[in-house]
Amino acid sequence: MKKLNKIGIPLTALAISVGIMSVANAQTPTPFSPEKLQIEIASTETVITKNEVIKKFRELFPNKFDFLTTNDFHLNTGRYYPEDETVRYNLNFSKYYQGKELYGSVTFAGDELKLESFHFEPVNQSDALFPAKVSKEEAQTLAQNFVKKFAEGETYQLEKNSAYNYYYSNQLLTEPVRYHFSFLRTENNIEIANQRMEVTVLGNGEIVQYYSYPENTGKFTFDEANNLKNEQEVLAKIKEKLNLQLQYQVNYDYRSNKRTVQLVYMPLNQFVGIHALSGQWFTVNGSAVALPKDPKVEKIVGQPLKPRQGPITVEEAKRLSLDLLKLDSDKVKLRVESVEEITNPDGREMIYISYMYEFNNGGSGSSLVIDKATGEIIQYHNMKNELLRELGEKQNSGKKITSSEALAKAVEHLKEWMPSSLHNYSKPLAEPFSDDNYGAYSFTFPRIVNGIPVNGDDINVSVGFDGSLMSLYVNSSEIKEWPTTEGIISKQQAEKLFSDAINLKLQYVQDNRSKDSKHYSLVYTPFYHDSSSLLDAAKGEWTSMFGGKEYPIVSHDTAEEELNYLIQNNILEVKNSDFNADAAVKKGEALEILLKSISYFYEGNLPQQGESHQTFENIGPDHEYYQVVERAAGMGILDTKNTVFNTDAALTREELAVWYIRALGLEQAAKHADIYKLDAKDAKDITYKGYAALVDALEILPAKDGLFNPKKSVTYADLAESTIRLAHKVYEKGNPYRYYY
Repeated sequence: MKKLNKIGIPLTALAISVGIMSVANAQTPTPFSPEKLQIEIASTETVITKNEVIKKFRELFPNKFDFLTTNDFHLNTGRYYPEDETVRYNLNFSKYYQGKELYGSVTFAGDELKLESFHFEPVNQSDALFPAKVSKEEAQTLAQNFVKKFAEGETYQLEKNSAYNYYYSNQLLTEPVRYHFSFLRTENNIEIANQRMEVTVLGNGEIVQYYSYPENTGKFTFDEANNLKNEQEVLAKIKEKLNLQLQYQVNYDYRSNKRTVQLVYMPLNQFVGIHALSGQWFTVNGSAVALPKDPKVEKIVGQPLKPRQGPITVEEAKRLSLDLLKLDSDKVKLRVESVEEITNPDGREMIYISYMYEFNNGGSGSSLVIDKATGEIIQYHNMKNELLRELGEKQNSGKKITSSEALAKAVEHLKEWMPSSLHNYSKPLAEPFSDDNYGAYSFTFPRIVNGIPVNGDDINVSVGFDGSLMSLYVNSSEIKEWPTTEGIISKQQAEKLFSDAINLKLQYVQDNRSKDSKHYSLVYTPFYHDSSSLLDAAKGEWTSMFGGKEYPIVSHDTAEEELNYLIQNNILEVKNSDFNADAAVKKGEALEILLKSISYFYEGNLPQQGESHQTFENIGPDHEYYQVVERAAGMGILDTKNTVFNTDAALTREELAVWYIRALGLEQAAKHADIYKLDAKDAKDITYKGYAALVDALEILPAKDGLFNPKKSVTYADLAESTIRLAHKVYEKGNPYRYYY
């Protein structure tokens, strides 16, 4: 593959020479910062100064940040919560450097200033774009050396097959290649489930992100790894309690705001694993000799209840919020910041209330969401106990209710605050989590459709140990058609597949009910097919809850690496490895590949956008490329003077040249065709000479063997190679389309 080099025509200079502006502006990046340190340190404690923290930072990264001055740093010092024994020092830095905003953050823990997190974005990442300067194997070595530097005698091993879920639908070609590595701490050569280090390495070899878990520090104790229970006996015991359940799995595509539903079999286990020494069940609430009976679907109420009220006004919602959120303390003032009427993606009208609790040294806020049609609560978080604890005031300290009593209280709260839909939900199918830190039981009430639970479509309720409502959140999906059970594999077939796939992993697991827990138990935990525990009931195949998939690897003489990079980044979609990269690409698909390469955009319609705009007569809202075409038209890539756009037509090289030059914001320059000299032998056949001259000079879509071939159809291979070259030029120009909507 040809290495990309800079050429002699600077894009910025070319744009200025003809007096044009970029079609969009680059967004100023927002500096990364860890969770805000809420609790100030006492005046009697050891105080480490800003200069001492900066000195430690420079010692860890010698010569790397010498251009930063003391004034470029800002220090926050404090604890994450009142009982936190560890003081943390969060050092943020930012500076306008080499014409760009540079920013970063580093957090140290304790008096010894142990590195806990680090994040930094270099101002110039051009050499980290694809094709990357360093391979994944080279990046792994860099990450391992970095971990050794901060392991402080502890042993860490690389986690194999760790999946990194990219937040967006795909990664842009204008973004640097990032390699993500996860390292698990071990004790007695056994993994510790919740202690790890995460390292991110750029494609140029720079380490730009690091995080160390857990946040709580101190001495830990571990079960001895002797006299373990027989693994085969443990496996047999777990198989006996394998409680498979048929559920609906709702999959959400953030690009298009569309939901799909599939029927899956998944284990509804009442356990985490089996204690490797005692042989007892290990659950979210500690060890247990026996497990509760397998739960059955039982509706919260048998018949629909009346709504809490009729339609609610904004003023009524505000009064309701003030009554619900009021806090009995002279030190705190409640302020409702805004009350908005919104429409959610399913078209339901809501009232969204933002509020803030203000006190002397700061404030904390959240939001309350109310269904406009019924006055029922959709989202609520009770911050009162947290604030009182933070301010050092007494909290309710009555007798802790049992989990059964808490469940009854949860149902009472639901009947009070959102009665009208309770007939669609079941009582919890899993044991509640008892959180000593938060002082609450957490329950999940799944939605029931056709007698089948819906995974992820539920009501989450937290009830305080005193019975008060701590939080309520409704996850709801508007689904018109639900799959039937006709033709799915039987439960017995699914149990056989799970039984054959199940394996055990020996791990050290911490009891997470209390943040003060310093002991790790040795536990056999089950896992199934790779990391998946879902079985597609229609196909009898393993599937992922997070949409993970395997990508086909394609072959090609000249563009193999480029094609596979586009495929693995969800820019180019192919069905299998037999894909013909030398086939002509149609305009609709080519345009989609181009936009996914240089721009994030939302492919669905937002309810608040009103009626859909239609640029071309033949590309309406129901067309598969409607959103792509409308975004391209809005970005100036397509000529909107035309009344139609043929997405099924083959794309020619000179048409692609026009798209590329418009994407770079250089159309005005291209219109001055007479100032360019094009040496191609077939120059007379070129209609858009200025555009062709520029893509040739910029080496984005250069002539081959003295021929530009303007009328030749663009192949997938051509598009893959040239789009990557374009991405480098877009980055050089300032990446103007990154956050285009």
